[in-house]
Amino acid sequence: MTSEAAMKIGFLGLGNMGAPMAANLAKAGHAVTGYDVAGTPAKGVKSVVTALEATAGQDVVITMLPNGQVLRAVYDEIVGHGAAGALFIDCSTVDVGSAQYAHGRAREASLASLDAPVSGGIAGAAAGTLTFMVGGEVDAYQRAEPLFDVMGQKVVHCGGAGTGQSAKICNNMILGISMIGVCEAFALADRLKLDRRKMFDVVSTSSGFCWSLNNYCPAPGVGPTSPSDNDYKPGFAAELMLKDLLLAQAAAESVEAATPLGAAATEFYQAFVEHGGRGRDFSAVLPRLTEMKRGDQP
Repeated sequence: MTSEAAMKIGFLGLGNMGAPMAANLAKAGHAVTGYDVAGTPAKGVKSVVTALEATAGQDVVITMLPNGQVLRAVYDEIVGHGAAGALFIDCSTVDVGSAQYAHGRAREASLASLDAPVSGGIAGAAAGTLTFMVGGEVDAYQRAEPLFDVMGQKVVHCGGAGTGQSAKICNNMILGISMIGVCEAFALADRLKLDRRKMFDVVSTSSGFCWSLNNYCPAPGVGPTSPSDNDYKPGFAAELMLKDLLLAQAAAESVEAATPLGAAATEFYQAFVEHGGRGRDFSAVLPRLTEMKRGDQP
């Protein structure tokens, strides 16, 4: 990267996702200043002790925060301190209303803004292979493309403010539903005395083909390496899946969309998280289902 292409970037939220994303930006030659409430560092990133220090004077400010309430509070705090013409990019997964609120606060401060949630989990953040779903003005998106190229391998401009979040919650509703379906099929195969490897070999090349089976198989020792091969230590925690499903249900309710399977998946993950699933990968519903009998509650 040439010095002309380097940007001054503030990164707020250096958790499991934010820290490797910020580190990849620093590795690419950008001057990255980071802030996290827990004081978490990131490789190559200058740490500061306040959000305002990470915001002032930056070309770009990126946030990766836990929920919409925190996002609103942070934007209320920092937008007035953004440099003239700065670009604010929020990569959190939040409700559409909070994303639109953040856009509105940035617009009031004459700042460009994008909502750009990600898919790909911790491994994708570390490897720089995330998928970005982006909402906002075209010129803001074009300014951010070089940064998305550093942090990810796929980026889609979904439309105006909030559409990135809309795409994210729709995608993860599909993921939650499909993972339950794959786990139910394995649990049924077990009861029918069908070898898991044989089931995988058939279904992964048949009409049951899906990402939850082929790329993230919940059965250990079957398919590509996944969290199931590491005692279900989370690549994507069950409670985060529940969060995204709840966001999808809130959005569906706001526009009166019928999502019966989305609602059922939300209820399933709610019960799973409350009864031993917290802190485990979202694919750990498979061992729970293998213990259950017909009519049992998760």
